[in-house]
Amino acid sequence: MKIIRTPRSMTAWSERLRREGVTIGFVPTMGALHDGHRSLIRAARLRCDALVVSIFVNPTQFSQTEDLTRYPRPIARDRALCREEGVDVCFEPTAEAMYPEGFQTTVTVPALARRWEGEARPHHFSGVATVVTKLFGIVQPDLALFGQKDYQQTALVKRLVADLNLGVTINVRPTVREQDGLAMSSRNRYLSTEDRRAATILYRALQAGRQAIEAGRGTASTVERVMRQTVEQEPTARIEYLTLCEPASLEPLEHVKRRALLLGAIRIGAVRLIDNVVVAGPDRRQRASRPGHP
Repeated sequence: MKIIRTPRSMTAWSERLRREGVTIGFVPTMGALHDGHRSLIRAARLRCDALVVSIFVNPTQFSQTEDLTRYPRPIARDRALCREEGVDVCFEPTAEAMYPEGFQTTVTVPALARRWEGEARPHHFSGVATVVTKLFGIVQPDLALFGQKDYQQTALVKRLVADLNLGVTINVRPTVREQDGLAMSSRNRYLSTEDRRAATILYRALQAGRQAIEAGRGTASTVERVMRQTVEQEPTARIEYLTLCEPASLEPLEHVKRRALLLGAIRIGAVRLIDNVVVAGPDRRQRASRPGHP
C-alpha cells in the first residue's frame, strides 16, 4: 500500500491510472476506522480497479465548541486495516496542505444544510462540502462510497456532485450496526460502559417510529411522540432532535405516504450520537404487495 501526503502527488497518481483506463474507487474518512468503514472499503474494492482511502481530520467541519484535538487518530491501526483490505493508496494530507495560506473558497449547499445537523452544528456542512469537493478534485475518483449513518451528509454530497457536474458516482451503503443495533461510529469509543448500554436507546426510538408508521399511525405528531417517549425512558439521554422528514429534501413531513426518513440526534453524557431509518409508507407497501409488482 502506498502512502501519499500531498495533493499534487495524489493527483499525479490518479491521472496516470486514469490515462491507462483504470477505474478509481474512493472512500473518504477522518480515520479511527471501524467495521463500518471496512464495509465501504470492501464494496469499493469489488467495484473498481484501484482504491484510495483518505484519512484526514478536517478542521473546517468542527465548531469552536467541539474539541478537534480530542478526535481519535490511531493512524497505525487505520493503515493496518487498509492493508488488510487491499487498499492501493492511503491519502493522508495535512491541514496545511489542504488549506494553505490564503485559502478562502468555501462550498455550501444551503437548503439541505439548514435543518437538523445544520441547526445543531451551523458551520459543519460548509466544511464537509468544501473538503469533499477538494478531495474529489485531488483524487479524481470514478466512484465514491459513503455510509447511510450520516444521511444528511450523503444527501448533501449527492446534491453538490450533481450541481457542480463533478462526474463522480456516489454510492451510499447501509449503516453497519453492533449486535444490539447501535450504529458504528468513531465517537462510540468515548462512551463509558454504562453510557454504551444507554446509547442503544436512539436506535430503539427509531425502530419504535418505524413500527408506528407500519401500524398505520403515520402522522408526524404521532411518530415523533412515540420516538420521544422511547428516548425519555433512558434518564441519561438528552434529545436534540427526533423527526420525520422527506428522504430527498429532508423537509419535515406531516404524514407518511410513500417513503419517510426518521432522523435522530441525542447526547449520552458528553457524546453526541446520530442515526436514521428509512421507512416505506403504506402507499408503497400496498403497491409492492400487488401481484406482479416488484
